[in-house]
Amino acid sequence: MSTKKTKPQASTVIIMVRHGKTPSTGKLLPGRAAGLHLSDIGQSEAVEVAKRLRKLNKVSAIYSSPLERARETAAPIGKILDKKININKGLLECDFGKWTGKELGKLMKLPEWSTVQRAPSTFRFPNGESFTEMQNRMVSTLDDLRKAHPGGVVICVSHADPIKAAVAHAMGTHLDLFQRIVISTCSVSAVSYSSHGPVVLTVNSTGGDLADLQIS
Repeated sequence: MSTKKTKPQASTVIIMVRHGKTPSTGKLLPGRAAGLHLSDIGQSEAVEVAKRLRKLNKVSAIYSSPLERARETAAPIGKILDKKININKGLLECDFGKWTGKELGKLMKLPEWSTVQRAPSTFRFPNGESFTEMQNRMVSTLDDLRKAHPGGVVICVSHADPIKAAVAHAMGTHLDLFQRIVISTCSVSAVSYSSHGPVVLTVNSTGGDLADLQIS
């Protein structure tokens, strides 16, 4: 019988960046609707987060949600790091179904809104995705990227709810509590994945040096 031990896979740092501001941020629930671009402020945010990410070494790859606002956020990151942008549908925004494009102020008045905030694990958007499905999709996507880039740093540009769900999973926090996590536009959240499990390095970082996120 062979006693050869399998060498554990090297740790991979996943850097999750939320897209920059758009004209509808905080006003509408845009979901997966096409044609939503970054505002002038969002474009400036994208450039600033790219400058922050420039100090990272061993960046293996950059991935982005297919939506315009995510790709436009990823573009300056790719330029400053001299990396191409890989589109990954697993990083997509939650499918809000019939709620897509609705005003947040009106949605907050619906009786279902309380469930969205207090028990999201039990909620499915009408004709759309459930929060549980969204979390499973996002976590599976990050796991695939971790395996594809052992020992490296992977930058993923995505959306608030998928990032919140991934952070909650890494923390061992129940999905029903994930609304307590804040993910601001162009913020950075980072998780180191190893054979011992995930370690959350930072959440919703909007300023300062990111060089200390490196894992040797």
